[in-house]
Amino acid sequence: MKVNNTSYNINDIGKTVTLKGWVQKKRDLGGLIFIDLRDRSGLIQLVIKPNTPAYESALTLKSEYVIAVIGEISQREQANPKLLTGEIEVNVSTLKILNTSQELPFEIDKTTALEDTRLKYRYLDLRRENLKNNIITKHKIMQSTREYLNKQEFLEIETPILCKSTPEGARDYLVPSRVNKGKFYALPQSPQLFKQLLMVSGFEKYYQIARCFRDEDLRADRQPEFTQIDLEMSFSTEEDIMTLTEGLLAKIFKDVKGIDVKLPLNRMTYAKAMDLYGTDKPDLRFAMPIADITNILQNSAEMFSKAVSEGGIINAIVVKDAADKYSRKDIDKLTDYVKTYKASGLAFLKYNEEFTGSISKFVDEEMASKLKRQLDLTNNDLILIIFGPKKIVKTSLGALRNKVAKDLNLIKEDVYAFTWVTDFPMFEYSEEEGRYLACHHPFTMPSDINTLNDKENAKAKAYDIVLNGYEIGGGSIRIHEPKMQESVLKELGFTKEAALENFGFLLEALAFGAPPHGGLALGLERLTMILCGTDNIRDVIAFPKTTSASCLMSGAPDIVKKEALKELHIKVD
Repeated sequence: MKVNNTSYNINDIGKTVTLKGWVQKKRDLGGLIFIDLRDRSGLIQLVIKPNTPAYESALTLKSEYVIAVIGEISQREQANPKLLTGEIEVNVSTLKILNTSQELPFEIDKTTALEDTRLKYRYLDLRRENLKNNIITKHKIMQSTREYLNKQEFLEIETPILCKSTPEGARDYLVPSRVNKGKFYALPQSPQLFKQLLMVSGFEKYYQIARCFRDEDLRADRQPEFTQIDLEMSFSTEEDIMTLTEGLLAKIFKDVKGIDVKLPLNRMTYAKAMDLYGTDKPDLRFAMPIADITNILQNSAEMFSKAVSEGGIINAIVVKDAADKYSRKDIDKLTDYVKTYKASGLAFLKYNEEFTGSISKFVDEEMASKLKRQLDLTNNDLILIIFGPKKIVKTSLGALRNKVAKDLNLIKEDVYAFTWVTDFPMFEYSEEEGRYLACHHPFTMPSDINTLNDKENAKAKAYDIVLNGYEIGGGSIRIHEPKMQESVLKELGFTKEAALENFGFLLEALAFGAPPHGGLALGLERLTMILCGTDNIRDVIAFPKTTSASCLMSGAPDIVKKEALKELHIKVD
């Protein structure tokens, strides 16, 4: 059986070995030929001398030829500390070319090719060291997950891929049914309803590394098909699920990165996260919290007093020791940035014993003293201020906080900052749809059933796990009583008939002795992305889609023949 290249080391000198792999690089030194042989595990150096039967074949080798060699391990004259096999080489006696390769569209060991080119030839791109290691890391995360949950007596159970299309989520990917004319399946956005039904069935502890599909706008951390580590527990509390998840994450980080995660993890409420960081997924690798300075500046400039009189707020972030790093032109660029988050503008102050900046003329001595004390100012601090409606102010300052931290390299890349965000709103208002939607999903248990009709303030037993500014997972305690589920659906605008039409099978199941239950799903790709140190989700998926949800390698999606559409009772307009 073939042994990986990196299985060998200095202790194997004198052994005769058989190796197979790809030619990474050939160096012909006019007498000796050196080959870097690559397999999944890494590189090992081959040496081929003129007096061996392998020499003539070696002369014909080019990059990415697939070869098999037999040779003896010896010590290298000049060790390469960058390689696991850097102390040894293999003196080849026999060489067989298993396959040749035509000229490559890009060099494997370089990343200068355009991403579209690399996606078109993804099978070549995956030969690169970093992408290969990303995929292996993802495998290790799944392996660690299974070991942990199996030990906790969870059962791995598959749920259907062909499902019923239901509202209250992203757009479904639809699959036409040939045998049921005019009807469609939907690909699952998550196994949510099925895992709840497994709790009704009495399995008590379920998990699945589940494929999910959402037809939504894509970005760097989102794909149309993705994988989540999905779990559900009967008779569980929020504390039970959060503690279990912390144990799982600690094992993953130890197994994959050798890092000890300090438990228990940090926690904050949704309200605190929004108040201090302007987002429900705060990056805690750096400070710079949002400060409310409404009470100080509300009676200064007319624009401030007007905003406050209309129910708005005045908030700021302090960028420590950065006043000299931002010119007026730089501030104008930040102003344009926050306007994309609907902020009306950006005011600023610079502090050096006294205040200068766009609103300094409105700041009297008393205001200056209060600002210095409340914001804990020191010389060369930059204060960035946004005013207006609370939601816009918090969101835009939260985004600005992240941008400034990246611009000034304030983020500690070797730190993993976890936090739980708890006590989410039960509902959130959608400007697009003009109505309230479920903040998580319609099957989330409210904190207090009596506050359901107060949609602006109703809270849910829901929780997200956040890592370095990414939401890597979320879950909730579920509704297990049919009447309560009907009440929540009613608040979301479902008539009794519509509730039965869309969720009748769940409502019926809850009526047959459903246990209290809850769960969580971790985004496997986002977690892998963070552990691999990349901010592009495509880097951790073997065959990803572009931002237009297409596969440049295979050509999907593609036009289907009329005969196939006719058989499915579909006509394309």
